[in-house]
Amino acid sequence: MAKLTAATYGDSLFDVAVELDKVDALFEEAKAVADVFETNKEFTDFLNHPKIDKDTKIKVTEQSLENFVSKEMVGFLVTIITKGRVNDIPDIFRYFIGKVKEYKKIGIAYVTTPMELNEAMKAKVEKKLLDTTEYVSFEMHYSVDASLIGGMVIRIGNRIVDSSIKTRLAELSRELYKVDIV
Repeated sequence: MAKLTAATYGDSLFDVAVELDKVDALFEEAKAVADVFETNKEFTDFLNHPKIDKDTKIKVTEQSLENFVSKEMVGFLVTIITKGRVNDIPDIFRYFIGKVKEYKKIGIAYVTTPMELNEAMKAKVEKKLLDTTEYVSFEMHYSVDASLIGGMVIRIGNRIVDSSIKTRLAELSRELYKVDIV
């Protein structure tokens, strides 16, 4: 249900951003507001408190944010509060931010290697990804997993390219078990 809520509200905000030609501005505001909700537990607790009426929650939200974000963003947050979806705000903004990145053709790549890559290797990996995909830039996330032995695993969205030696050895092992020795 949370994914559906995040998609419904995130798509609505995205549609408004495109319609008003404010994709970049609302994208930056969404990142800032998401950060506020993730780091300011007191504000989230206040908005979720059952004994505080919605009008008070809305008034405090408007007063707190009106000097920092657009009226569209404040209105969007008021709608979320009115509908009782405050707990879904982080997911909504995560969804919206992801949607904007796709719209702007910014890919998010997770690269796992058996050892730390130097900057030249990282640049080569990113260039290869740019050359072989439709993205114009990437947000690169690198991690190390020594059990891969060699090669790398790259994940972009729900696509995975696994050229690790660990996987190749596992596949070879499965094939060898299938061989009938007479």
